[in-house]
Amino acid sequence: MRITEAKWLEDAAPVMAMLKAAGHRALAVGGCVRNEVFDEPIADVDIATDALPEAVMALAKSAGFRAVPTGIEHGTVTVVYKGEAYEITTFRKDVETDGRRAVVAFSADIMDDARRRDFTFNALYVQADGEIIDPLGGLEDAKARRLRFIENAFERIAEDGLRILRYFRFYAQYCNPLDGPDMEAIAAISGSIGGLDGLSAERVGAEMRKLLSAPDPAPALALMAQTGVLARVLPGADSRFIAPLVTLESGQPIRWLRRLAALGGKAPASRWRLSKAEAKALANILAAMALPSLIEAGYRLGETAAIDALLVQCASIGQPANPTVIRKIKAASQQVFPLKAPYVMDRIPPGKALGTELKRLEKLWIDSGFTLSATALDKMVKP
Repeated sequence: MRITEAKWLEDAAPVMAMLKAAGHRALAVGGCVRNEVFDEPIADVDIATDALPEAVMALAKSAGFRAVPTGIEHGTVTVVYKGEAYEITTFRKDVETDGRRAVVAFSADIMDDARRRDFTFNALYVQADGEIIDPLGGLEDAKARRLRFIENAFERIAEDGLRILRYFRFYAQYCNPLDGPDMEAIAAISGSIGGLDGLSAERVGAEMRKLLSAPDPAPALALMAQTGVLARVLPGADSRFIAPLVTLESGQPIRWLRRLAALGGKAPASRWRLSKAEAKALANILAAMALPSLIEAGYRLGETAAIDALLVQCASIGQPANPTVIRKIKAASQQVFPLKAPYVMDRIPPGKALGTELKRLEKLWIDSGFTLSATALDKMVKP
C-alpha cells in the first residue's frame, strides 16, 4: 500500500530527505501513519531513523534546521522546519524495563524498533515516497480495525503498565465494538492490572481524558469495568450511564468532563491530577445536579455546567432531555440580578444581615422566572 496526496508527508519530506541524503533511513512512524490509514486527523509527525542522535543534530544544523536535543539520551531529537516540530528518534530496542521506564539501546534494525512498540497498527512506517513498511502485519489489523498487542500481550504490558489504558483508549477511538476485543489482550489485561498501581496520576489522567473524548467510549469503559481496570483507576466509577449519555449528546459538543461526571467515582481530581480549571468545571456539574432546579443552576453556575448536569441526569433515568428546559437554562445563564446592595443599604447596614436579605430576594427573583423588577424587589425588602 502506498500513501498518496498526504500533505503532512509532503511537509515532512525535506526533513526526511536530510537524513536520506546522508545514507540513513527516514520513516514516518506511529500515529501519523495509523491515522492516515484510518482517515483520522493527524496532530504531529514522528520520524524513525537508523542515524544516531548526534548525527541527526549535525545533519539538521548543516541543513539550516533548528535542532533541539529534547530526549537525546533516549535517541530523540526535535527538528523544527517551517514552524513544525518533528521528533526524530533512532531505532531502539529495549534492554531492560520495569513497567514504567525502559533502558534502551540504539539499533540499525527496524525490526528491533517495531517490536518494542505496543500495538501492531502503531508499528507502521512510511517512506517519503508514500510506501508503507509493515514489519509486523499491522496494516491488515488497521484495515480490519483490529487492535492487537505486538507478539506477546503479557510481555508488552509488563514493559509498561500504561499500555493497559492505551488499549482501551485505542479500542474506543478506532475499533468496531461489534467485532469484540482481542481475547488474548483481554486475558493479559485481566492478569496484569497490578501494573496500573505504579503509574503516575498524570499519565493515567492523560489517557483517560483521551478515552472519554472518543466519539463513543461506552464499549471500552464497559470492558474496563469487566476486567477490573475501571475500579483500579477510579474506585466507585459506574459505566452504565455512558451509553445513554452518548445517545443524548447528539447535537452537543463532546465534553469528557460531562462523561466523567456520569461515571462518578471517588476523587477523580486527585486520582487523575486534573487541572484547577478542570476540577472546578467538574465540581460545577456536580453542584448543578445537586441544586433543586437546573434553571437556577444555569443562572448560578452557567449554561455549560447546567446543560451537562441535565444530560447526565437524563441519562441516569433513561429519559430524553427536554428542549424547553435547555432553552430556559440558556436564558437563565444570561440573567443579572437587578437589585444591588446600595439599593437597600439605607434600611439594612452592611454586614451579614444585608447579605442574607439579598440572597432571600435573589431566590424570590429566581423563583419568579427572573421576572421581578428591581422596583418590585425593593418593595419586598425586610428591614
